[in-house]
Amino acid sequence: MAGAFWGIIISALATGLGAIPILFLNNVSSRLKSLLLGYASGIMMAATTFSLIPESLHSSNLWVLSLGMLLGTFILNVINSKTDNLDTDDFRFLSGIDRKTFVIITAITLHNLPEGLSVGVSYGTGQDELGGIIAFAIGLQNAPEGFLVGLYLIHQKISKVKALIIATLTGAVEIITAAIGYFLASEVNGLVPYGLSFAAGAMLFVIYKELIPESQEDDHVKFPTYSFVLGLISMLYLISQFG
Repeated sequence: MAGAFWGIIISALATGLGAIPILFLNNVSSRLKSLLLGYASGIMMAATTFSLIPESLHSSNLWVLSLGMLLGTFILNVINSKTDNLDTDDFRFLSGIDRKTFVIITAITLHNLPEGLSVGVSYGTGQDELGGIIAFAIGLQNAPEGFLVGLYLIHQKISKVKALIIATLTGAVEIITAAIGYFLASEVNGLVPYGLSFAAGAMLFVIYKELIPESQEDDHVKFPTYSFVLGLISMLYLISQFG
């Protein structure tokens, strides 16, 4: 029980740990932002295509995967279109955050929900070793996502502390779904593939619609492209080493 508790907590809070470097960034130039967005896009693309999708497919079938991905893409597309005229200043904690960043924060938060569920289910079925591996792998994946959220926020002149808190909260939601997965493992285990495929669709939408286009806005387009490939390779290495 104690091992599962700490595994869930550390995995969920890794998003906040990944955002800590933003506390030391004083000025993010457009070129550096493009490079970082390209790198984060590569990491998230690898995590989606070589972790979320295979895991969902392994524990279900192509129909479940397709349904979940299309639903994830559809929901994010709806959120994107419905927030065109959103004024985040109406929400005190979100004041100063533009539509694009709001969509990215929403996508990453939704993406973390089924990941927390999978960690909780792994521990809840009594496979502590498997649970530890999954928690560690998801924690590694969460860290760059937290940095990405923090990067977007400080680029909009959001205070660094507030950016760190928001980034941490996007991952902290995993604690809730992990607890549900742990205590109701036998009942919710079948929902995990749907959640993972939904997360994959949501993340692919954000990568294609927001991250890659924005990373290409700098005049030196070739450098963010190399950064994207390096991010892809980095995540592939982590997946190959830690599953």
